[in-house]
Amino acid sequence: MTSMASPSYHMLASFTMRSEPGNERLALAQVAEAVAGQGLSAARLERLKTAVAEAAMNAIEHGNKNQPEVPVDVEVMSSDGDIVVTITDQGGAPEEAGPGAEPDIARKLAGDQAPRGWGLFLIRHMVDAMDVTTEGTRHTVTLTMRAGAPAGQEGGRSEDHV
Repeated sequence: MTSMASPSYHMLASFTMRSEPGNERLALAQVAEAVAGQGLSAARLERLKTAVAEAAMNAIEHGNKNQPEVPVDVEVMSSDGDIVVTITDQGGAPEEAGPGAEPDIARKLAGDQAPRGWGLFLIRHMVDAMDVTTEGTRHTVTLTMRAGAPAGQEGGRSEDHV
């Protein structure tokens, strides 16, 4: 597992899980436990858990093709009031990368766009920042949530809409 941990990052948790459907629940539970006491409101914690579950599900299904023996690595760090979660699979570059993959509800309802494909869109709107990188076969989604963001100061998103 390649770690982002450096002197400016404090490792809260690091774990590996099998690429089996349903293990996204394991990921969200372990991340929630790791960030307890880090200053996230209940609503922001739920947003982070949703993003982690979706990213883990994508890593299991799309990255590692549901091959249990191929691991998904998860790291949870804190730095200067930020919570950073990385989720890494072994699938290399995603098939639908780039702006063309942005879901369009009207096109989906019309059958012009596949009904699936909401994952990265949902993740991006649940956290304060999302970054996707690929190095060789390692595909990593990095989620950042500002722990101390006051209510209503979350990039225009309201805490009432989890």
